[in-house]
Amino acid sequence: MAEHPKAREWEEKVLKKSLHRFPERKEKFTHHGGEEVPRVACPESIDAPYVEKLGFPGQYPFTRGVQPTMYRGRFWTMRQYAGFSNAAESNKRYRYLLEHGTTGLSVAFDLPTQIGYDSDDPMSVGEVGKVGVAIDSLADMEVLFDRIPLDTVSTSMTINASASVLLAMYVAVAEKQGVPGEKIQGTIQNDILKEYVARGTYIFPPRPSLRIITDIFQWCSKHTPAFNTISISGYHIREAGSTAVQEVAFTLANGIAYVQAALDAGMELDSFARRLSFFFNASSDLLEEVAKFRAARRLWARIMKERFSAAKPSSMMLRFHTQTAGNTLTAQQIDNNVVRVTLQALAAVLGGTQSLHTNSRDEALALPTEDSVRTALRTQQVIAYESGVGDSVDPLAGSYFIEQLTDGIEAQASELIDTIDRAGGVVAAIEDGFVQRQIENSAYDYQQEIERGERVVVGVNQFQTDEKVRPPLLRIDPEVERAQVQRLKALRESRDNGQVQAALAKLGEAARSEANLMPAILEAVRSYATLGEICRVMRDAFGEFRDAG
Repeated sequence: MAEHPKAREWEEKVLKKSLHRFPERKEKFTHHGGEEVPRVACPESIDAPYVEKLGFPGQYPFTRGVQPTMYRGRFWTMRQYAGFSNAAESNKRYRYLLEHGTTGLSVAFDLPTQIGYDSDDPMSVGEVGKVGVAIDSLADMEVLFDRIPLDTVSTSMTINASASVLLAMYVAVAEKQGVPGEKIQGTIQNDILKEYVARGTYIFPPRPSLRIITDIFQWCSKHTPAFNTISISGYHIREAGSTAVQEVAFTLANGIAYVQAALDAGMELDSFARRLSFFFNASSDLLEEVAKFRAARRLWARIMKERFSAAKPSSMMLRFHTQTAGNTLTAQQIDNNVVRVTLQALAAVLGGTQSLHTNSRDEALALPTEDSVRTALRTQQVIAYESGVGDSVDPLAGSYFIEQLTDGIEAQASELIDTIDRAGGVVAAIEDGFVQRQIENSAYDYQQEIERGERVVVGVNQFQTDEKVRPPLLRIDPEVERAQVQRLKALRESRDNGQVQAALAKLGEAARSEANLMPAILEAVRSYATLGEICRVMRDAFGEFRDAG
């Protein structure tokens, strides 16, 4: 084989930059010409056509990863998605996770918070604090991040329709801690398009929702430049029943729509593209999942370069968070879920994720207990520190099967994106129901395979046992809702309501104009206007989305 002309240059770059954690290892290989050098993720003899196709890690088209050293330099961020009950209880769980080695927080909000209702709204009855933490105002957010330094902790917030309000609250808490905007790190999901097709926590129609998102892009590019302004999510698309190919295609199609919306709003591509991030599902077919991540990275790089003429490599990189597949967890034989999550987490790591959440064994039954959460975190730590998979930059590169799968997923996803383009883009495809029908058909086919026994789910349709004992579960006390409503009532009585009404009036004016909404939302948040009050003003201006189905 002919050595690729850039092979030595790349290898020297890796050796120079690598901050390998295990200097005591003396592994070497014989390099071309017999010279012994420390082992890196580069074969002894590099075939030129092979490298031309795949490229090097950290270089376009990023098939092999977005950093030249990947986990040899630093591990992925270990997040654990958490939030329940009220702000004080969730704060305890966050500090517990940080004490046990979590390197970033991931906030789950309850359903009323996700769809813009206060805890005392009739729409919120029975849902307060159930699937996440209840946040009604800046006062709750202050408690949520009490004794958590926002200049050093990276926070991901799974929030979409009301993302602008929760982002403003987070910024206001950082201000109160004395943390400047340029030091705030983290991500808001802020991906409303997938809500219309897969998840359902929308408020406003698609087009005003895109306006809110581009306002966030613009504001954050100036005020919180290190904060990721969107996490374009394939996770929920896959959870709704899509295939791996559909997950890639629909996620990147949504990404195309967000980029185009920002360009149409007058933004310069490189001012926001580097802060786009993605969120994928890690399911149980280990090798398919690894190939999926590699294909998504390469396809997005090509889309950004060829469709949008991106010039900077950072604008072409697909950086992503991964969560293990919640829809694979079973209520039967829940210890099997630990094995499933381990395989899924390994797929994410082998696929080059930048951030990872591992589900807990008992989540098919309830919110996870502390013991289950700790085991889920330890799963990541064992993979990181004991498995050795992070010692190589891209350990599966060059596998015939992996490369064939990668090529196949990329080709099929690209073809599906072309179909969406011919339909007028993803917003039109969503409004027409095309995307939803595709996912529904795939979900139906999957379930039929299980019911016919063609797809084995261990402990469910084969290898069953007669289980009599349920593990201890985390339950939310109904008192949580009553106490949250009382705190909200006390807030409304103690704040300056004249200031609140003035701030809400300014927000209404901004919503009916073409002004950026973020300054007005931030002013309302600082006055202790509630989430529901702020969203009500925007509902009046933009209307609400109603699913025609």
